[in-house]
Amino acid sequence: MEAILAPQPPTGLQPRNIKPIQYSLPLFFPGLSHTDNPALARNYPVNPMPCSNAEAYTADEVSPLLQQLRTALDSARAKTKSWFESASLAIRRAFIHSKAGWQRLTAGMEIDELWTQFKVEAGESSRLYKQDVSQHAGRFERSWKRPFRIFGYLATSVLAKLSPARRLFLLLTIVLAFLAIVNFHFLFLTQEIEFLLAFVGLLILLALVLGDHISMKRDIEIAREIQRWLVPRRAPDVPGIDVAFAMRPAKTIGGDYYDAFLRSGDGPLLIAVADVAGKSVPAAMLMATFQASLRALASASGTLSELVGGLNRQVCANSHAGRFTTAFLAELNPATGDLSYLCAGHNPPILKREDGSIERLKSDNIPLGIELKENYKTGVTRIEPLDLLVIYTDGVTEAWDERRNEFGEARLLSMIQLAGQERSALTLANIMGSLDQFVGAAPQHDDITCMVVRRT
Repeated sequence: MEAILAPQPPTGLQPRNIKPIQYSLPLFFPGLSHTDNPALARNYPVNPMPCSNAEAYTADEVSPLLQQLRTALDSARAKTKSWFESASLAIRRAFIHSKAGWQRLTAGMEIDELWTQFKVEAGESSRLYKQDVSQHAGRFERSWKRPFRIFGYLATSVLAKLSPARRLFLLLTIVLAFLAIVNFHFLFLTQEIEFLLAFVGLLILLALVLGDHISMKRDIEIAREIQRWLVPRRAPDVPGIDVAFAMRPAKTIGGDYYDAFLRSGDGPLLIAVADVAGKSVPAAMLMATFQASLRALASASGTLSELVGGLNRQVCANSHAGRFTTAFLAELNPATGDLSYLCAGHNPPILKREDGSIERLKSDNIPLGIELKENYKTGVTRIEPLDLLVIYTDGVTEAWDERRNEFGEARLLSMIQLAGQERSALTLANIMGSLDQFVGAAPQHDDITCMVVRRT
């Protein structure tokens, strides 16, 4: 196009050489002429078209305008590209942050793991209410009133576990919610306000209960750290003896106990594995008293039978409501391998000889904390080099899988039979790994403790 239209000049200025405008395609589309396409010839004739009030520009004058247009288009394209890149980066950052937030929220657990954990926690939380309701199970007659009575006992149980102030607060919120449901109004309270007050009241009560739960959980975490200090974290360094141990509480803290230490500088190695009846805080407190008593009595001279007799008196003095403690205690001479042991109502440990034969270290003694004047008798054996001694609590053999099948002593014996001449730590890892594989996603219902002793 050899000339284009231009705006009128400002008032007071005279236009230059106003002339008719001729449109020519080759100016904008080089190489394209009218003769190439008849349609172009019809739509864009070469004949000049008169146009008044227009100023004619030559091709040299049009080139800077085209350059400015291209520059503007390039700038717009660059800005658009930059905007899309910024938006894409923002979206990626938001996705990464949301993914990281989800990881923090779920602690990296998958959906099925979260659902399993929720079911386990729901079962644990509802166990206390089930016990309260089961105490009145004999009063529930087979009639239409039975569900209402169960609900009444359940509601009473919930209210009884709250403080008087929170109990009254909960009843007021329930009354407000009931009034909103039946559409009963008084004073300035409309149905919407009643619902809102009831909802806010329940949220406040929930926040208070969660605050108590978090505070109690923090205290239990501190108690778990203290309990970890009460048991050895590393095996004692005794020449000729290889010891490994592991403990897993069913809850944050538990009632199992293990220990291994020399009674004196050149004395025998004292081995102890105990299981306090019950779980959680009560069992953990009794375990702490058991540990303190054992350490104090072991520092004095005396036979293993005398030591256990003193332990029994301490457990009887500190145990209430029929709580008792099963225990296996032994004294091992590292030089000769002579083992003096006592099994007080505990699972008999398994002694595997080098030739593969199995012995059970049994002794006819009742658990500690039952009879104050019980006379505990010891047994004697010898652990030869490459023999394997496995001491465990009932949480190992009574572990459940998802179908509530027990792990059992047969599986434990098979794992011990497969053990070779490896270190005790590897044998223990194989036993615990087999137990984990058997249990799967089933919740742990009892404390688990296992100790492996081998002469090298």
